[in-house]
Amino acid sequence: MPQRRDPYWHLIAEGQHLGYRKDATGGTSIARIYDTGRGRRFESLGAADDVIDGDGRSVLSFQQAQEKARVWFGQLAQIDTGEVQGGSYTIAQAMADYVANLERVKRKSQYRTNALVKAHILPTLGHIELAKLMHGKVRAWKDALAATAPRVRTRVGKAQEYRTIDDSADAMRKRQATANRILTVLKAALNFAHEERRVASKAAWETVKPFKQVDVPKVRLLTANEVTAVVGKCEPDFQLLVKGALLTGCRYGELCRMTAADFKDGQVYVAVSKNGEARYVDLNDAGIEFFAELSEGRKPTERLFVKANGIQWQTSEQFRPMNEACEAAKVEGVTFHILAHTYASHALMAGMTIEVLAQQSGHKDTRITMRHCAHLCPTFKQESVRRNAPSFGFGSASKPSDGRTRAGSASGRRTARILPIASGY
Repeated sequence: MPQRRDPYWHLIAEGQHLGYRKDATGGTSIARIYDTGRGRRFESLGAADDVIDGDGRSVLSFQQAQEKARVWFGQLAQIDTGEVQGGSYTIAQAMADYVANLERVKRKSQYRTNALVKAHILPTLGHIELAKLMHGKVRAWKDALAATAPRVRTRVGKAQEYRTIDDSADAMRKRQATANRILTVLKAALNFAHEERRVASKAAWETVKPFKQVDVPKVRLLTANEVTAVVGKCEPDFQLLVKGALLTGCRYGELCRMTAADFKDGQVYVAVSKNGEARYVDLNDAGIEFFAELSEGRKPTERLFVKANGIQWQTSEQFRPMNEACEAAKVEGVTFHILAHTYASHALMAGMTIEVLAQQSGHKDTRITMRHCAHLCPTFKQESVRRNAPSFGFGSASKPSDGRTRAGSASGRRTARILPIASGY
């Protein structure tokens, strides 16, 4: 096809064309639309793949160019009818609007979501206009996340560091699970932009699938002996936080915001939770005694949990003292969040129903509670099965139901051997 200034046009629909302009270095795809009221309008779609194979990132195949042109045609139609707001709107703007809306709805700072957006979404996608986002770009970004080594926690202002890449199956699963969580945030933000009429179509991200079978919850809780060991190694001010978590199942941030007025009538009030909804957490006798002593003599607005110097606990300040206490107690694989798992699992083992536990934990669905907070210890599960599973009167494996003794057995009265159950958990 010879070079020329005027594009070669391909009809897509009435008044809608996809053009190809040939020059010395390659080709460019162009969209054109015509209507009697506004005349001709053009949009540059990007480089064509007549030199390099299309990969959804730098150049466009003919099929990709058609898809992008149709998205632009649809966007213009909705802008013209007022269904979608016109003007440039980038993914960075979409993320900012989404986070701001979350803060309004949940009435609290979205520190973690904001940090995730800045670290993983804006550097690669932030500059792209949402109307020009392509499916291949989103998919390639997701795959790249899973191939990147985990970040090292660094101080503010310090250059970001990364760990050495680990190609083991479990490490790859963890990276893919992380990529899924970040993809969920991106999709939620772009869906919000679509609801706000900032983009005509969700095709660029809607069909980008997460990695499968990678989200395995942490199966970890502290045994009674481990609780005693860890609590005994905590500094006095941090020990109060740990005890508060073990007696309520509350999260670190929920505890840090509690005031003396939040303890009343055998309950603690959680004004701001993870899902943005307030809740009351009922206490047992040990919890009531603990919070009564903690709130005694304090003004209603005073925080219940503060550091030794009287300053409030801040975001992420639980990591260092928790790690130090666990290291001193020789207990591995435990974070502050595991204390909530510990409360939930021991509550279930003591007889609390899953419905009550879900309300205590602030979960809207009992499936969330079962998945993340109800990992029963093996000895308890074994004992529960032996106590409660049906037997139907089948006392002996060697005795037939009609009373006859099986051939080859020395006695029809021999019973199955029951293993001893380990005490304590």
